[in-house]
This record gives sequence, structure tokens and C-alpha cells, in this order.
Amino acid sequence: MDKIRLHLTVNETTVEVETTPNRRLLDILRDDLDLTGTKEGCGIGECGACTVLMDGKAVNACLVIAPQAEGKEILTVEGLARDGKLHPLQQAFLENFAFQCGFCTPGMLLAAKALLDRNSNPSRDQIREGLAGVLCRCTGYIQIFEAVEAAAKEWQK
Repeated sequence: MDKIRLHLTVNETTVEVETTPNRRLLDILRDDLDLTGTKEGCGIGECGACTVLMDGKAVNACLVIAPQAEGKEILTVEGLARDGKLHPLQQAFLENFAFQCGFCTPGMLLAAKALLDRNSNPSRDQIREGLAGVLCRCTGYIQIFEAVEAAAKEWQK
């Protein structure tokens, strides 16, 4: 299969990757760019462990093929913290014990960021809906919802 040159911005850094057109964004992030915070769970878009932001919208990286990412801005969990300081969502997850095994946490953080970027004061039902695409088998979601509510207070400042 012929190779393509893919140009995208990942965590505010412009990158160029040579790849085949049938590769998934998930594989490019993990294997080519060594951004392993994005996890592969199911590989079919059901679990949300691979959630990243593409042009500000939460997407399953396992369902995005290389040409779809051309020219896009991608944010992974590695891009949340700045200058050694946790992002407000990361801090809220930590303070509210919103993770156990941590496998879903990167996807959950990015889905929550997409939600808060478009609605800085979501109701519990809106949080539930905004995070519905990311499955967690450990926490029971209450701590996650509380963490998003805590982070929302920071968004409003």
C-alpha cells in the first residue's frame, strides 16, 4: 500500500507522519508519536478508552483513519498538563478519587474537557450524557461525576 504524509497538530506541536492511509489515529499516536496515554480497549468504538479531542470534539481514535486526521488539531491526555501543573480536570480527578485502575481515565478526562468547553456549568444529567461514551468498570461513576462538577467550578472562574 502506498504511503501518505500526514500533517497534524498534536498537543500544540505540528507533526508530520509517514503512514499508510488505512492506519488508525490511535496507532499513530501510540506507535509513531509515543503518546501511550491514549488506550486501546475494544478497538471498535464502544468503550471510549481511546477518546481524544480532534478540533475540540471528543472522538474515538480507534475509529479515525489517517486521512481523516489530516490538518486536524489533536489533544491527548499528555497535552492537558501545562508547565508541570495538572489541568483542573486532572486535579479534580485526583482530589475526588475519580479513578481506580486508571485505564479509562485519559478518555474520561478528554470527554469531560469537551463537555466543559461547550458547557461550563453542566447538570449531573448533562455530565452523565457527556461522559456516556467512555466506560469505567471500577468507580461506579459517582466520583467521576463529582470530579467534573468540581472542575466546572474552575472553568467558571
